[in-house]
Amino acid sequence: MADVIFYEKPGCAGNARQRRLLEDAGHRLEVRDLLTAPWTADSLRPFFGTAPVADWFNRAAPAVKAGEVVPETLDADAALAILTERPLLIRRPLMQVGEERRCGFDADAVNAWIGLAPGSASGNLEGCARSGMPPCPAPAKAEA
Repeated sequence: MADVIFYEKPGCAGNARQRRLLEDAGHRLEVRDLLTAPWTADSLRPFFGTAPVADWFNRAAPAVKAGEVVPETLDADAALAILTERPLLIRRPLMQVGEERRCGFDADAVNAWIGLAPGSASGNLEGCARSGMPPCPAPAKAEA
């Protein structure tokens, strides 16, 4: 059983499914809002490990889907600047156990890392759980 800091987009059905898998395996979660966390390049970078820069991005984010942000064209510094400014673009969830940090939710990788319940889902569980449904709700805009 692990204590997991779990950064999610509030209201995201996919993140809810991921949390459920972790909780069913007996892990204790400290759930945090990915969109309001005070990210800096130094605090965000460790979650990505050795993954290519393009893998740091949420492919379902409207700005990525529309071609406004093209992750493959960015170097690490440019990507971190964009991701800290626009956290909706961060691939989620971000998870931390002790000093180890991870990005995304591949069930097989998570199982190898901290364990999942036997018979739970496998493979990449990052897609929207609401197939055919509208995207997860947009974050509320802060009032000036």
